[in-house]
Amino acid sequence: MAALVNGNEIILTGTVGDLYWDDSFTSADVIFALAQVGREQDITIRLNSAGGVATEGAAIHSAIAAHKGRKVIVVEGIAASAASVIAMAGDEVVMSLGSLMMVHDPSGFTFGPITEHELSIRMLQALATSMAGIYAEKTGKTVAEARADMQAEVWMTPEEAVAAGYADRTLARAANDDAAPEPTAFDYRLFQHPPERLVALADQRAWTKRARPTAAAPAVPPRQKEKPMANEPVGGEPAPKTNTTDSGLSRADASTIAKLCVDGGVPTMAATLLSEGVTVAEAKERVGAAGKINEMVASAHRKDPKIPKDLAATMLSEGKTVEQARAVLLDKLCANEEAAPTSSHVPPADDGAKPTAPKVDLVADMKRRHGGKA
Repeated sequence: MAALVNGNEIILTGTVGDLYWDDSFTSADVIFALAQVGREQDITIRLNSAGGVATEGAAIHSAIAAHKGRKVIVVEGIAASAASVIAMAGDEVVMSLGSLMMVHDPSGFTFGPITEHELSIRMLQALATSMAGIYAEKTGKTVAEARADMQAEVWMTPEEAVAAGYADRTLARAANDDAAPEPTAFDYRLFQHPPERLVALADQRAWTKRARPTAAAPAVPPRQKEKPMANEPVGGEPAPKTNTTDSGLSRADASTIAKLCVDGGVPTMAATLLSEGVTVAEAKERVGAAGKINEMVASAHRKDPKIPKDLAATMLSEGKTVEQARAVLLDKLCANEEAAPTSSHVPPADDGAKPTAPKVDLVADMKRRHGGKA
């Protein structure tokens, strides 16, 4: 796991997404790291990544953007491809001296009949449009302008990234800092227009001997490699990566819980569940309950606009159960019903006139829809 927490600082290095390379970090790793820091705390994220799986990059961007504290993202070495999407989540994006940023179109591979390739094209088009929207929001460009940068595979120095709006400022070198951070290990020949110095560095460090993915989400999942058994480290070798988080959850379970929250429309709930170390089954139950509360509040708001749209988020943050949330909504509906002016009641029908449609009993309708007794 290459998502390290040091006080209010999170360090992200290596490939975006768990692709069995030496260093990588996933959305579950980042969500757990944010939970360790604390949802309200200001954070600094030091990022050095050549990218990886674009959908993981998008999920990490969402997790960081949802963090309530101020977020400063410092690009150390490189933020390319999916990693540049992550960088856009910062309230302030800072480029270290000698660092690089790169934006490009997502890519993938497909094996199968024409229908599979057509599906892959639609997926990549949707993903590219989504990424362009993220870049446009940060830079002030139009979505079309951001997409043009992506299609050209634009590489930027710190000054160029600031000028183009992808970063906010450059970081001056400290007096005792003799060298700029080295970009993370990656086979940079896999990109279309990589700077020559990166290709030379990859050759020098023998990074080109490792076949690494370039970009985004493969339309067909690659065959998973069998993980070797972990041996005790010898000599100066680093200890093998563990497959569990600090809370005891396996990385697979943590990733599943994070996905459940995103799919259930409650991505910010993931940090709480991971920090508590709940099981996947418990997470499913709680995400399902959150979905019911969201549905009840939406239904109540449609019938009575005085019910706040964000009431669901408030009740979820307070840890209310479905039954407790239902009781709160019924109380509010009853109070609003009693406060309604008498003119809202059905007037007597005039001779020969059609009677006015009866007023809906909000309380009875709410109970009928959500299992209570009218």
